[in-house]
Amino acid sequence: MSIFNSIRSQLAPIHPQGYPFIGGFALASLILFWLWSPLGWLGTVATLWCAYFFRDPERVTPTRPGILVAPADGRVSRIADALPPKELELGERPLMRISIFMSVFDCHVNRSPLAGRVERVVYKAGAFISADLDKASESNERNAFVIAATDGARIAVVQIAGLVARRIVPFAGQGDTVAAGQRIGMIRFGSRVDVYLPVGARTLVTEGQTAIAGETVIAELK
Repeated sequence: MSIFNSIRSQLAPIHPQGYPFIGGFALASLILFWLWSPLGWLGTVATLWCAYFFRDPERVTPTRPGILVAPADGRVSRIADALPPKELELGERPLMRISIFMSVFDCHVNRSPLAGRVERVVYKAGAFISADLDKASESNERNAFVIAATDGARIAVVQIAGLVARRIVPFAGQGDTVAAGQRIGMIRFGSRVDVYLPVGARTLVTEGQTAIAGETVIAELK
């Protein structure tokens, strides 16, 4: 039993959102085994990948005041000034935007970059072009959180569906109080998360860098 518990402690837990998908993959594998065993082994590999995709590891979030942590696991694909989507009501001037691209091998649980209150949650239907393209910020299906910190700073976290993603699942709602690193949503399969920073914020990551949700410090507020 101690060996079992030791092994179990080393494995990341699976988010409940993944159970139906993992069950579906497992059932399909059994059917494939019945049809032809090599196909069944392929189904088993796919089932293991699905379980890995829906992992939900615990994270240790830095608590230093005035910092923002990464909202997603993945590669920092772009850092640039950009106009925030109009539905966020963050003004008409460009803001610094940090984009993090999540491949199908990254953990897809998204977290709040800072502690504060969720002022707005805005969903917008759209296309499903590759999330690695810059125009995905405006064209793709997305769900956005506008979060206000106690010191008045306001940021936006935008979940963007990708070429494979077909479902954005928010965990936080308008009016909720969230902690830095708290889980606020998930995007199923490859996708992207944008963070719009307030004026004066200083970025602490570079393009191409790997970010870890809830742990990597991506920016410092003014």
